[in-house]
Amino acid sequence: MTAAIEVSHLSKSYGSSIAVSDISFSVAVGEVFCLLGPNGAGKTTTTEILEGYRQRSGGRVSVLGFDPATGGRAFRERIGIVLQECGVQDDLTVAEVIDMYASYAPRRMRTDDVVELVELDAKVTDRVRHLSGGQRRRLDVALAVVGLPEVIFLDEPTTGFDPAARRHSWAMIRSLCELGTTVLLTTHFMDEAQALADRIAVIAGGEVVAEGTPEGLGGRDRAQTTIAATIPRGTAPLPAFGALPTAIEQSSDGEEQLLLHCPAADTTSVLHQLTGWALDSGVELGSLSVTRPTLEDVYLALTQDRPDTRSIPTTNEGQEALR
Repeated sequence: MTAAIEVSHLSKSYGSSIAVSDISFSVAVGEVFCLLGPNGAGKTTTTEILEGYRQRSGGRVSVLGFDPATGGRAFRERIGIVLQECGVQDDLTVAEVIDMYASYAPRRMRTDDVVELVELDAKVTDRVRHLSGGQRRRLDVALAVVGLPEVIFLDEPTTGFDPAARRHSWAMIRSLCELGTTVLLTTHFMDEAQALADRIAVIAGGEVVAEGTPEGLGGRDRAQTTIAATIPRGTAPLPAFGALPTAIEQSSDGEEQLLLHCPAADTTSVLHQLTGWALDSGVELGSLSVTRPTLEDVYLALTQDRPDTRSIPTTNEGQEALR
C-alpha cells in the first residue's frame, strides 16, 4: 500500500535537550493514524516537523513525497492543519472566512459543502466572534479542508469539547476519510483513538514503544479475557473449567460474583461450558459479560513505568519543544 507519510529514525534536539530521540512509522494513503502519548512525549514536536513548522535534527521524513522542511508552497497546498489553538478574523462571517482561506488554494470545496461537512450551515452568516468554542473548533477544521488537502493533521482537535460535540467531530472526521483524505491525529482520549484510528503508535520518552491496530496494540487481542456473571448465593458446585482460576466474590444483595480468567483463544469454549452448566443446573447468569484489557489499560501499561531518559530543557525554546 502506498505511503502518504514516512518517518524514519526521526530526532529533534535543542542543544543538549532532546525532544524526539528515535521515531519511525508510516501512514498509508487514506488511513487514520493516531499518535498517543503522555504530555512531553514528543507528539506535537513530531507533528510540527511533518507539517514543516519545525526543522528536524536527524532522520528522514516524507509527506506526499515531499521533505516538509523544503517542500515550500507546492507541499503546503496539499496539506491541511488543525492546530491545538487557532485564531481567525472574528469580525468576518463564517462564509467570508472560508471563502478567504479558499482563495489561497489552487482547488477548493464549495462553501456550502464545507459548512455542511462541519455542521455549521446554520451559522454561515454569523460573525466568528459569536460562535461557541465548539463551533470555532469546527470552523478550524473547515479552513483546513476547504482546499481539498490530501493529508490533514489534527492536533488534539476535540480538547475542551462536551461529549455530544466530540461525537459530532468524530462523524466529521469519518466524513473526511470518505473523501480519501489521509489523517494524522493526536489525542489524549482513548475512546477517540478507538473510534477513529486504523492504526495507533504510542510515543513515550521520544520513541515509538508500540504500534498496531486499536484491537491488537500491545498484544491486546491476545490478552487474558475475564468472564463475569452473578449467580445466586450458595449455588451448587461449579464445574472445574479445566485449570482456569475461578473466583467467587461475595455481594450484599443475595448474589455472588463469579469471575473466570482465561486465555483469549479459549474464551468461546469456556463461555460455552459456563452457559451449558447454567442451563443444565437451572441457574440464571446475571450481568454476564466478557471483557479484555481496554485500550487505556494497554496504553498505561506501555507508558506509566517507562522512564523519560531525555534531557530536561532549561531554555524556553526547549521547554516548548517537549510537547
